[in-house]
Amino acid sequence: MTTSEARRYQNLRAHLGYLKLNDAAEHLNSVLDAARRDGLSLTAALERLLEIEVEATEARRLASRLRFACLPGPWTIADFDFAAQPGVDENLVRDLATLRFLDDAANVLFVGPPGVGKTMLATALARGAADAGARVYFTTAADLAAKCHKAALEGRWNTCMRFFAGPKLLVIDELGYLPLPGDGASALFQVINQRYLKSSTILTTNVGIADWAGAFGDATVAAAMLDRLLHRATVVGIDGPSYRLRAHQNTADTLRAAAGHRAGLGGTHAS
Repeated sequence: MTTSEARRYQNLRAHLGYLKLNDAAEHLNSVLDAARRDGLSLTAALERLLEIEVEATEARRLASRLRFACLPGPWTIADFDFAAQPGVDENLVRDLATLRFLDDAANVLFVGPPGVGKTMLATALARGAADAGARVYFTTAADLAAKCHKAALEGRWNTCMRFFAGPKLLVIDELGYLPLPGDGASALFQVINQRYLKSSTILTTNVGIADWAGAFGDATVAAAMLDRLLHRATVVGIDGPSYRLRAHQNTADTLRAAAGHRAGLGGTHAS
């Protein structure tokens, strides 16, 4: 490398650093080496360098979105065993996985007994939305009600409502599993109302829609909440065996089979 080339190289690294293109600066040497080795054009080398920076930036942004989302697991649609849960309409779930419902600010309700895979499917859709660049937040109904109640006591109600109205997709899990505090149903309605026709909500519940009035103890609030949720919504009813218990059973069967195999090997050795 001549003196002028060395100076130009140092200037290039300085420019990349000044523009905070740190990953491009870090990989500059390897890209230049590849350009010489493979005979890349100036345009191809520049494309490769900027591609590295873009990929690193998107990876950081995705990591930030996932930290904010507070998802309970890393599940994706590919992790869900549809064969093990015949109560799930696979075609419907895969259509939801296209995320077209986000464009319409539509909602998704997963309704069914405990253990059938509602939370896993809701999380998988939320992960897909985060991967696609959407801001997502996951909470349980009980935690949402508790945060709203605390915010009201501390004079932060409007701030709390803005927080829950912000994400493009809000997942409210386990509605009906635990009793909501006195003002919990009202707080949940306020959140749903803030998001109505603006952004999407996924809700999982073990309470059938016809039973919401009794579950919340306030028929008026329940009706108003359902009116907004169901206006643009896909309801996924799941009526099948417990996905979770089936997984536990398969694990137990595998362990028993392994233990039996070891016992058999021990008996053969002893004889």
